[in-house]
Amino acid sequence: MPELITLERVSAGYGAAVVLEDISFALNEGDSLALLGRNGVGKTSLLVTLMGLTRLHSGSLRWSGADLARLPTWKRARVGLGWVPQERHMFPSLTVEEHLTVVARPGPWNLRKIYELFPRLQERRQNMGNALSGGEQQMLAIARALMTNPRILLLDEPMEGLAPIIVQELVRVLRRLVSEEGMTVIVVEQHARLALSLTARAIVLDRGRIVHESDSASLLADNAQLDRLVSVA
Repeated sequence: MPELITLERVSAGYGAAVVLEDISFALNEGDSLALLGRNGVGKTSLLVTLMGLTRLHSGSLRWSGADLARLPTWKRARVGLGWVPQERHMFPSLTVEEHLTVVARPGPWNLRKIYELFPRLQERRQNMGNALSGGEQQMLAIARALMTNPRILLLDEPMEGLAPIIVQELVRVLRRLVSEEGMTVIVVEQHARLALSLTARAIVLDRGRIVHESDSASLLADNAQLDRLVSVA
């Protein structure tokens, strides 16, 4: 059985500028990956490269063994990449429930299951999406991605700028997605220890290159190396 997603010696960027260099890794169904590094090292660029929003200079991207690089962004979403961008991108003219139903695709994730996962969204289902608090918008962004019934979930800084009580709720959700639902996830997160506690594997980027790859537990246990790699306290 081929890996779900495979990158081989990928170099990519914006126009002529190369941001990512020689990136190689693979994920199987059910894998969870923390993508770490200091600001500006290429973490978000790697996610948007998977979504087809950068220029691929060299290397290959494969999805279940097939060429992914030739697919436009909307087709990547159709085959199973669920993206939760840092900006959230709420639609001002849609209610919470409309945000969810407009993208719905067949599969186990439906309104009932989403509202069970995020009771707060059910309470606000008739509210406009852009009228929600920042934490509620993040819940909606994750829920909207789940309604596409993705095979892999790409999360870009899901905890950024959120109140501690909302972070706790999102941590609960992500633990369930990984541990109980078997969702394949890539998490970009500045809170390195939090991301490592949620995932099985870790990759650290520096200047667009992979400088460390290990299981999450061993990196989490090595305070000196973690501090050296990502400069966290």
